[in-house]
Amino acid sequence: MAGLFALGSNGSGQLGIGHKEDVSVPKPVLFHCEPPSDAVVKIAAGGNHTVILTETGKAYWSGDSSKGACGITTISSADNAQFEELVLAGSEVLGPIAHVACTWDTTTCVVKDELGKASKVYSCGTGGQGQLGIEAKGVAEPRLIPNFPPEGTEVMHLASGMAHIVAVLDNGDVYGWGNGRKGQLGQAVTLDDGAPPAPVVNFAPCKIGSSSGVDFKVANAVCGQYTTCLFGEPTEGKVLVLGPDKWGLKSKAPLATPRWNTVDGGWGNIFILGADGTLVAWGRDEHGQLPPPNMPIITKFAAGSEHSLAVTDSNEVISWGWGEHGNCGPHTDGPSGVVKGRWNVIASGDFLPEGSQITAIGAGCATSWVYIHAEGLHL
Repeated sequence: MAGLFALGSNGSGQLGIGHKEDVSVPKPVLFHCEPPSDAVVKIAAGGNHTVILTETGKAYWSGDSSKGACGITTISSADNAQFEELVLAGSEVLGPIAHVACTWDTTTCVVKDELGKASKVYSCGTGGQGQLGIEAKGVAEPRLIPNFPPEGTEVMHLASGMAHIVAVLDNGDVYGWGNGRKGQLGQAVTLDDGAPPAPVVNFAPCKIGSSSGVDFKVANAVCGQYTTCLFGEPTEGKVLVLGPDKWGLKSKAPLATPRWNTVDGGWGNIFILGADGTLVAWGRDEHGQLPPPNMPIITKFAAGSEHSLAVTDSNEVISWGWGEHGNCGPHTDGPSGVVKGRWNVIASGDFLPEGSQITAIGAGCATSWVYIHAEGLHL
């Protein structure tokens, strides 16, 4: 057994498992095209579409293509329940994709240039709030965001919220675009008459700088629904939360972060997986989004909109939070689908063939993903 497995919300076929029914146990994904021969390394999820990225920089999509977020496609049905290769350009040959992120109705891909640098940023979808990084009306096919990143730099990390995107560059600068009305893209513009800050929508990448409190080189960023959290190098402990303080996302943030291995964010939560395998988190918890007590040592972590996945040191994939669509497995606490104060095991290395291992996980809008790699085998 090897390949990508999915469970959870599937009303638009975003799980890519051949139908559009929710499932609460992992099901293998299917492909209309030739399946990738290399490992899956990233799963990016929008509201009703999914993009997966492989080790060699190929991307594939499933779900709702009617908003344009699935690239150039000839699929006649808006809802595609199997994965297709993501096409960003017609006749032009592009380099491999280095990074991908999805807002609710858009997809942003960073493509490597002829020198192998991640310096070409393409976006597609419906971007009325600026989340395409360009001004576009209606559904937009993939376009190159002009004049970004600045010459001589490349994108190292890409993060997305409901309707905003943040890119971290190799020189430690950070840029954002999209909906910044709640301060998630930094300090809003103050009107000359002293009135409250004006609503902000950035239709092009704008630097988030010292006026927003960024006094350190940014190494990584995560986005919540309406927030952005910036992190310095793991050894420095720097952290800055931009946006509203709902659920204590700003006031409950640690003064300094532990030496981190992975950082991620849900719609109302921020998570830090320490190098020692412990998980630090703060934010919303009415549906059990925060880590339950007595967590085992964690080796991999992924945050979804209102739930989380983790791989333990005993090679189990566990999940907790709001699992109303089956994304936390079949065993939930009542009809609301909550898994709070405990976790479910949704996959275990004990049942894998010899030579197989869980190498990647992903979590989206009530969707969960597990990639099982077997040497010499592909999807």
